[in-house]
Amino acid sequence: MQAVVLVGGKGTRLRPLTLTQPKPAMALVDRPFIRYMVDWLGHHGVGEVVMACGFRAEDLRAALGDEVPGGPSIRYIEEPEPLGTAGPVRLVAEQGLLGERFLVLNGDVLSDLDLTALQRAHAETGAVITLALYPVEDPSSYGLVRRDRTSDRVLGFLEKPEPGQIDTDEISAGAYVVERSALDLIPLGRAVSIEREVFPRLVGHGLYGRRLDGYWMDIGTPERYLQASWDILEGTVRTDFDHTGGPYVDDDAEVAATATIEPRAVLRAGSRVGAGAAIAESVLLEGCRVGAGARVRGSILGPRAEIGERATVGPGAVVGRGARIAPRVALSEGARVQPDEVIEGEVTAV
Repeated sequence: MQAVVLVGGKGTRLRPLTLTQPKPAMALVDRPFIRYMVDWLGHHGVGEVVMACGFRAEDLRAALGDEVPGGPSIRYIEEPEPLGTAGPVRLVAEQGLLGERFLVLNGDVLSDLDLTALQRAHAETGAVITLALYPVEDPSSYGLVRRDRTSDRVLGFLEKPEPGQIDTDEISAGAYVVERSALDLIPLGRAVSIEREVFPRLVGHGLYGRRLDGYWMDIGTPERYLQASWDILEGTVRTDFDHTGGPYVDDDAEVAATATIEPRAVLRAGSRVGAGAAIAESVLLEGCRVGAGARVRGSILGPRAEIGERATVGPGAVVGRGARIAPRVALSEGARVQPDEVIEGEVTAV
């Protein structure tokens, strides 16, 4: 089985972190985020993954490589221009890289949904495309998918529904089994939305959906990135991460004996935390420095960020790569600090 993973976006909701690194290449606990997706696909029979890249494709390849030991091989195809969510699939097919049936997935999802069950349902119905559907508690901010609960045929879509319109809790989980014949619906040479231009044309003509229970999260915001980190640490999502609980502190990180690291914390390689400092519900990416007596709470520090002595960061702050926060500075809640920026006074959210 093959899979095309759509990783061409710019990750704007995670800026300033994604100004210097593509979102799929960002570390999530102990590995590049996209590695969790490759592992997940490998567990469900996928032997080859094609990364449909756009923004900073070379960084993604450097982070992930061309294969996962014991897992799928990996190819990279770079869009010459943004092609939406369907155009990259057609581009991959035009280069002779796809067979008669394959998976397509959005590259910003952490999940353990049963893709084997999705493939089985697709084969049983003879569908052209089968959508993985996921139930959400509050569907009002999502596009809903209506289906016949007996046959699994998709009946239609409802974007941003009003409360009185909500008659299902199922949304598209960004994972599809696709027959090659569906590519005829994707025009060449322009951006095409699979959700708005392809799926609606298949309603009543081979579009099915299968509800899958489990874990699913779009990690496209700082809040969701942090929550995904804690879910991995605590085993809420099934992954290959082997951990006994508590914070993740890389073997190459250094923490002073009098510093406090709360259970919900990630310290990547090269991070240094000084005496009396406190880290809570925060991620420190590679090479961060937190000075003595500093406080970091509910925040993300980009690679090589430096927090001065007795400074306070967070909650909700995001500090870009190489930025420096001067001693005793207090960052306001939700502050955003740009890469290599030097902060010597108050910064508010933007």
